[in-house]
Amino acid sequence: MQLSIKHLLGIKDLIPQDIRLILSTAKQFKEVLQRPIKKVPTLRDTTIINLFYENSTRTRISFELAEKRLSADTINFSASASSVSKGETLLDTVNNVLSMKVDMVVIRHAASGAPHFLAKHIPAAIINAGDGINEHPTQALLDAYSIEERIGSLEGKKIVLVGDIMHSRVALSNIYLLKKMGAEVMVAGPPTLMPKYIEEALQVKVEYNLQKALQWCDVANILRIQLERQSQVLFSSLREYNLSYGVSRKLLDSINKEIVIMHPGPINRGVEIDSDVADSHQSIILQQVENGVAVRMAVLYLLSGKTS
Repeated sequence: MQLSIKHLLGIKDLIPQDIRLILSTAKQFKEVLQRPIKKVPTLRDTTIINLFYENSTRTRISFELAEKRLSADTINFSASASSVSKGETLLDTVNNVLSMKVDMVVIRHAASGAPHFLAKHIPAAIINAGDGINEHPTQALLDAYSIEERIGSLEGKKIVLVGDIMHSRVALSNIYLLKKMGAEVMVAGPPTLMPKYIEEALQVKVEYNLQKALQWCDVANILRIQLERQSQVLFSSLREYNLSYGVSRKLLDSINKEIVIMHPGPINRGVEIDSDVADSHQSIILQQVENGVAVRMAVLYLLSGKTS
């Protein structure tokens, strides 16, 4: 089987069969990662560049590790230490890189649509590692993999995304994926961090009372407050946010069922989630990190053209 796409620009472009193929391939790669020798020669002689125009730790390391596990040749590019700081354009940078015969480009960029722009102008396979407030497709895929690993098929499951929905590319990618795979989706958070018309535009439930949202769901994916993307003050203080929308042990104990807790990271402990929740048996946050490598191995492999 092959993907219906040449690039992974967003979950919006995928069909359910693509998602299922990526998740099933990731399962095979996760088995590889449990072996004493975790490396396979699958992408030997494939050159991949990691173009990160925004700071990243987990996503960049996860992609680098996935590439190394597949035996690919990797080039790591940091915008702050490059000609970009001297005024070079995105297209010039990539064309210079492609002249070095690069096969795949993993890109994270502050501008929404940057990966789509590249896909129109260069022949290499493009993987979106996060673009502005648009999408973060591999995060949604690893979230889906982690949910299925813990509680089974996504179909019919109730998933709530909690927090800064307006500025979260993780939220948008998760909504697209969960809806395509038959899950029920709710978003919860302060009205000031909720996009207008999201209920009608994306066909999701909206809830401003966190306790009601947690009572409704099977899985709660807690999102980070993205202060760096907020151009104005949208809530009075982090303390007030924590009191109204922070997920605490006391809050979880007040609902009459056990739910699964997720977080894409990095965690603001004591703001959107308390430590005794993040580190509890209900949390699959560390499993998400582990599964990220297997999912990104699957994406790289399926887009490499070496599946036949």
